[in-house]
Amino acid sequence: MPKVTELAKKRCVPCEGNVQRLTPAEFESLRSQVPDWSLTADGKRIRREWVVKDLASGMDFFRRVAEVAEADDHHPDLHLVEYRKVSIELWTHAAGGLTENDFILAAKIDTLPVEVMG
Repeated sequence: MPKVTELAKKRCVPCEGNVQRLTPAEFESLRSQVPDWSLTADGKRIRREWVVKDLASGMDFFRRVAEVAEADDHHPDLHLVEYRKVSIELWTHAAGGLTENDFILAAKIDTLPVEVMG
């Protein structure tokens, strides 16, 4: 089981439409805590990809991600392509970019087991 980081122990805070995006320094600090996530080309989201064992493994992983997301009321985009390629993108809609919430959820997702191709 992956290590639970301090970031993964936090809870997402509710966004009420007046949320500020991260500064470059804040982004770098948080980014270093979730090294498997990368910034998307538009610079507004973080993304991680996995190649899972099979379709059932991918769907089970997404179910567990959904439970974590619902508990923090912060919802990712989930992508499943070619039945085994899964990816997740995170950003804060209310901010139009990245906030600490995205990195908190990324850290929590990183603690979830997933059956990858091996």
